[in-house]
Amino acid sequence: MSDNAILRIALEGLADRMQDMLLAAAKSPVAREGMDCAAALFLPDGRVLAQARSLPLLLGGMIPAVSGILARFPAAAMAEGDGFLTNDPWSGGTHLPDIILIRPIIAEGRTVALAGTILHHQDVGGLAPGSIPPDARDIFQEGLRLPPLQWRRGGAEDAGVATILLANTRTPAMLRADLDAQWAAVTQAATEVSALTTRIGADAFTRRAESLLAEARDALATALAAIPEAEASAEVALEGDGITPDPVPICATIRRLPGPRLAVDFAGSAPQTAGPVNAAPSGLLAACFALLRRIAPDAAANHGLLELLDLELPEGSVVNPRFPAAVNARTATVKLATNALLAAHAQLAPRRARASNAGVAVVLSAAGTDGDGRRWMFTEILAGGEGGGPDRPGLHALSADVSNARNLPAEVLEEIAPIRVEAFARHAGSGGAGAQPGGDGVRRAYRLLSGTAEISYRGERHLAGAPGALGGGAGGVARLRIIATDGTERPFPSKARFGWMAGELLIIETAGGGGWGPPSQGDSAT
Repeated sequence: MSDNAILRIALEGLADRMQDMLLAAAKSPVAREGMDCAAALFLPDGRVLAQARSLPLLLGGMIPAVSGILARFPAAAMAEGDGFLTNDPWSGGTHLPDIILIRPIIAEGRTVALAGTILHHQDVGGLAPGSIPPDARDIFQEGLRLPPLQWRRGGAEDAGVATILLANTRTPAMLRADLDAQWAAVTQAATEVSALTTRIGADAFTRRAESLLAEARDALATALAAIPEAEASAEVALEGDGITPDPVPICATIRRLPGPRLAVDFAGSAPQTAGPVNAAPSGLLAACFALLRRIAPDAAANHGLLELLDLELPEGSVVNPRFPAAVNARTATVKLATNALLAAHAQLAPRRARASNAGVAVVLSAAGTDGDGRRWMFTEILAGGEGGGPDRPGLHALSADVSNARNLPAEVLEEIAPIRVEAFARHAGSGGAGAQPGGDGVRRAYRLLSGTAEISYRGERHLAGAPGALGGGAGGVARLRIIATDGTERPFPSKARFGWMAGELLIIETAGGGGWGPPSQGDSAT
């Protein structure tokens, strides 16, 4: 095994251990149980060196945020024990609940690497508990916005910054514990990388890190060379922006250029919206990173892949909004943009590509008080079905492409809140028919046992299912409804904020994936 291969394994293992530390130390269920967090190592100029095997949406999206921090705090001026924060979408961030934290790793008197984590915090203020109001109209309604700032100096926390953070959340104990989990993870990375550089030397570490990036770039170049020099486009549409039901188109064009290189252009996508489905550029970079990893699955997931990417995001659009756009519901936009990229890629390599997946990870945020006046809150992320492909059917209840979050166990939810989880099953029959059927979504049913609650819901695919590929059928649609104590049913659209009363049953059914290939007689989703 070569020295580079050994270093790649070591760094990827370290990133995974950072991720394990996040999950072990976090307090909020959305991070601890849902795994809505990620960890990575970067070079001092902000290029990503190694990523944990966790959440691609956050991993790819962390790259611009690290660059945003470095633009204000150069790595050369950082000292041992310093820590820097941001969540600002216009400084490279994603949306306000996602706080990015980096710490420099010092060896032989200089910064040789950066350890970074990103974690979806339970609440950072704003209109609605959970800080993901589906009806927000600007960033100021979504919570506390943090430009790049220094949170720790020489290991000591800035008391003023900490006070501001804790004063702007409905769940200060959770935010405090989750920030500490992020700090523990980057501190572990600093210890391990320092030990590594002691063994091999700082200069050797830097030289071999550059070599790892070059290997990833070369692996992608080889994979791109197998794709014809051509272009393909695909269009998808969001089912409204949370304010109006008007469709919000997302257009993606990919071009295989000489070199080889890959150009991705989102020209033709809708102008930025009044509602919060706008996505900061970091999310679209994550979508492109997912595409590059699909094209070259064996390449290391580092910045070498991005060296061959040209990305165009029209300013003032839903994929690159101007300040002060609302952005909290950007997950659906990035997921559907990823679907469009994969559909365009499928036109260039039709026999290798899968049908579209459910296209969104449903995000449910619930908060309320029980019969004794105790306050509670949780955020849950629900998967849909994977699209069928040439090699196998789509998997059921899978967070595909840029998603990789986990469901919250019923036992955890029932401990947090006065609810009973009455169903957690496949959304049977929601996968599209085909020679390789699409996977089913999930069905969750929750009964509120006492008190009242407020729900923020962000979904997609309520009106039209995921399209099939090569003659496969479309997947089934998603549904959200409440059944009142008298049996009355209240349906809701794909973006909604509403009240929940004791005794009522909340039912969520997520969409299935599209089928691949024409179904033969008697074929059905399994």
